[in-house]
Amino acid sequence: MLSSNSPAEVLEVIERRVVRKATLRDIPAILRLINGYAAQGIMLPRTEFELSENIRDFTVVYAGPELLGCGALHFYTPVSGEVRSLAVTPASKECGIGRLLIEALENEAIHNDLHAIFAFTYVPDFFRKLGFHQVDRGLLPLKVWKDCLTCPKFECCDEIAVIKALRADPSLPVSNDFPAELVQLPRPKRD
Repeated sequence: MLSSNSPAEVLEVIERRVVRKATLRDIPAILRLINGYAAQGIMLPRTEFELSENIRDFTVVYAGPELLGCGALHFYTPVSGEVRSLAVTPASKECGIGRLLIEALENEAIHNDLHAIFAFTYVPDFFRKLGFHQVDRGLLPLKVWKDCLTCPKFECCDEIAVIKALRADPSLPVSNDFPAELVQLPRPKRD
């Protein structure tokens, strides 16, 4: 474990990091990391079944055999996706692993022609440093209807919504530097 090593040893290990898409073999390590934070009330717990179903969403960072962090890019609409399950081991928190994961997920989103990515977080300052803007969660109703209804914190959610525009889309209205309708529920057309 990295936490039992000296700071110099931790840095040396982290310098040998590998960023890649997750595979099914990564599930036990990802579960340990995410559910460790879930036990503290910081993240939602995940099950082996959920991870198996969504493993293609995940990107991981390893140093040798040790998982340093993980994060997922989950598609919501043809133009938007959510960064979720972002977790970094306590020993590597100050080593840029979170930034590395966000950059990898952002590049994946750009490669898939997404216009924006969003997240719900307890650490909005981290996301602000990476170009995200805080928004009212009401601008993300698709997220609320799809995932939040089953969340144990639904009635008292204290997470902060953040969003980052990846490219301009002239067909969408722009407000506060991001397209506001990226994740809105469909509206019926009226004549």
